[in-house]
Amino acid sequence: MDFANDVVSLGKPAISELMTGQVSKKPTVVLLYPVRDAHSTIVGVLGLGINLTQLQTLFTAIPLPGGSVITLTDEKSRVLARSRDAERYIGMVITEPSAMPSDVAPEQVQVGLDGVRRYYGNAVVERGPWLLSVGIPTSVAVERSAPQWRRSFAIADVTICVALLLALWLSTLMSDGVNRVRENAQRIADGDLSPPPPGPAPNLELARLQTAFASMAASLRETHKALDRQIEQERSTHEALQSLQRQVVRQERLAAVGVLVSGVAHELNNPLQAILGTAELLEHHQLPPEVLEEIAFVKTQSSRAREIIRNLSRFSSQQPGPPAPVDLREVIAEVVQLRHRDLEVSSVTLEVQSFTSRKVHANFTELEQVILNFVINAQQAIESVGRARGRIFIRVVDAGKLVRVEVQDDGPGVSAEDEPKLFQPFFTTKPVGKGTGLGLSVSYGIIESYGGTIGYTGNAWGGATFFFELPVAELSERRSVQGRDASGTDDPSSLLHRPVSSGV
Repeated sequence: MDFANDVVSLGKPAISELMTGQVSKKPTVVLLYPVRDAHSTIVGVLGLGINLTQLQTLFTAIPLPGGSVITLTDEKSRVLARSRDAERYIGMVITEPSAMPSDVAPEQVQVGLDGVRRYYGNAVVERGPWLLSVGIPTSVAVERSAPQWRRSFAIADVTICVALLLALWLSTLMSDGVNRVRENAQRIADGDLSPPPPGPAPNLELARLQTAFASMAASLRETHKALDRQIEQERSTHEALQSLQRQVVRQERLAAVGVLVSGVAHELNNPLQAILGTAELLEHHQLPPEVLEEIAFVKTQSSRAREIIRNLSRFSSQQPGPPAPVDLREVIAEVVQLRHRDLEVSSVTLEVQSFTSRKVHANFTELEQVILNFVINAQQAIESVGRARGRIFIRVVDAGKLVRVEVQDDGPGVSAEDEPKLFQPFFTTKPVGKGTGLGLSVSYGIIESYGGTIGYTGNAWGGATFFFELPVAELSERRSVQGRDASGTDDPSSLLHRPVSSGV
């Protein structure tokens, strides 16, 4: 046999082609193996014949679905063994594919020799070389794979649904985040600069966007507040400037009035002196008693007119002079003379009580201005409620080492919210044209400059009580003043312990 010579020449096992066994008369292949002696020299060939029809029993032991077939073919595509109908198909040539076993695809679908369409899995047996094919009917494969397909489709459907839901959820979060930013932007555009409420962010980018937006809103708020403060400061400055301009105009007018009053007082003093001198000369004549009474009345009224002119001259003076010991009773007496007629017209009764003769170290005109401001404010408060009659009460008392002056009225009083602002510049509760808001502020500065205190309280009448306290003058100054009083100076206490007049 040629195969035996190949085994001897190559020294390797070999397999014969398909043949008919001489004894079994069945399709057979012979496996040839070299036989070696102790010196590894080939001394013969051992041949083993394999009845291919008997391989069917080996193939049938393999668990395969019904209709499946296992086929073994040689390099010429002849069937060497088959798990089904081996006697019928062994030796037949498979026309397709007509290729070497190594060239056949590992997986393919084709119609077998029995006309059944199957899925084939192919493997090459190198020794043959043979091609071992396992074919499963496509219908069985489809039937067996249907649950897998259904499960795969179900898994795919669930996966798709979960992915869609997840995408919807993420898109909703994104949409909510974008809408929140849009709403905050619209709110800021509408003028609301309050801090935007924090909200969840679906991703880092939106979180950073919200944080940046909140920072922008905070910066806008701070800028808006700064602008508001600046506008308010500018408005206050503008109002203060206007008030100061009005005050300058008013001071100029007052200065002009003061010059005019000084001139008028000087011109009136001369005829008053002549009247008083003539009245005194007439008193030395032998006249009836009723005529002397009339002359005394003329002297009294002329002296009163001279005193009023002297007070006007002093109050209109622009140079108040240095501080000196001042008797507050004298200051109040001059204020009473200045306001007597106006209070009488308004049906306001003015009463004065003094319980001390101690003096304070201050400027007469400045204290006169403070008390005059208190009296004018009290009169205007009474007039503001439209009362037919009113009452003002001035009291001077000792307060330890201080002298206290109180001006009380029965007007409407001061509201609780206005009390902290009473002594602030330009604050007033009076109608436009009735006050500038500087009277109490100036009074506060005057009293503070002399080391005193000034304030406000309510009273039993339901009205207001404005007061100030000043330190008592030095003892030596008080003694010198008392000495001058003892030498003949009139004591004003007789005036201050009674009502000024029946109409005031």
